[in-house]
Amino acid sequence: MSDYKNVKLDKGMYAGKGFSYNLEQLDPSENYKGTSLENLDAFSRQLKRFDIKISGKNSDTIDKFFSSSETAALFPEFVIRAVSSGISNSELLNEICAVTTRIEGLDYRSLVATLVDPSATSIHVPEGTQIPEININLSNSLVELHKFGRMISASYEALRFQKIGVFAIALKQIGEYIARQQVVDAVNVLYNGNDGSTVCEIMEISGALKYSDLINFWVKFGQYRMTTLLINPMDLPVLLNMTEFKDAAAGLNFHATGNLITPFGAKIITTDNVPSNALLGIDKNFALERVQSGDVTVESDKLIDRQLERVAVTSTCGFNRITADAVKALTFNN
Repeated sequence: MSDYKNVKLDKGMYAGKGFSYNLEQLDPSENYKGTSLENLDAFSRQLKRFDIKISGKNSDTIDKFFSSSETAALFPEFVIRAVSSGISNSELLNEICAVTTRIEGLDYRSLVATLVDPSATSIHVPEGTQIPEININLSNSLVELHKFGRMISASYEALRFQKIGVFAIALKQIGEYIARQQVVDAVNVLYNGNDGSTVCEIMEISGALKYSDLINFWVKFGQYRMTTLLINPMDLPVLLNMTEFKDAAAGLNFHATGNLITPFGAKIITTDNVPSNALLGIDKNFALERVQSGDVTVESDKLIDRQLERVAVTSTCGFNRITADAVKALTFNN
């Protein structure tokens, strides 16, 4: 078994693939299988080594990170993990993304699957006939990645005696802010495609939205299943005032969990990024890919040296509409 207590920590470990990766190379978690430490990763073992408690009623103060040069080297990774937690816990991103792809770099071209002969509808393949073919090729357009972030502005003197657990909540909130920024791009790609000009199929209703329109919209998904319905919060009463949305099962689910669902099973998510008088329906299993370049980044040298006055926290990602037929929009006039 490795001895995590003898690992030398320094700011140089943030170079290359990052602190966590480099620390795991020095102190592999697989060496702790069958021990009391097997459920901890290399970073958590270092927190244990220096007795730094980052949560709970006995959470230490931020000053504990700066009791030595080695413990100070742990602080940027703590910030990265707390912000990343805020991003990954974003309900909206989790409800609309089928998969997250992590890459190193800024160029990414996804795959496109195309049925060569869409008219080949036979269930069976008769003997001697050609098996229907699907081409899997690279997309013609790159996934456009953008940098999202927030600036931490606080003095070390103001934070040093604050509980780490409380500071973690503020960092998670930064992650939530970044996630909301990313949702703007995600909804835009769902609507307009990767190139910004391949608009999804739109069903237009000339008058007020009726429940029968929702059923027809749901049917339009064909082989896909509308799992998620995105709507502007201002339009939510249009749905909730329909008689069908007041049935016992839907009401009990809302009162028990706080989650809104349609009578036909699609989960309702509210977001300001959907235009008013519009609905965006998706099959979350096939609609959208989130492409993440690297991890959340911070200016580690500043954090280690206690120069917290202006520290940037950023995340670089983009979105790829995987299957156009798994995304449809509905517009109406109420």
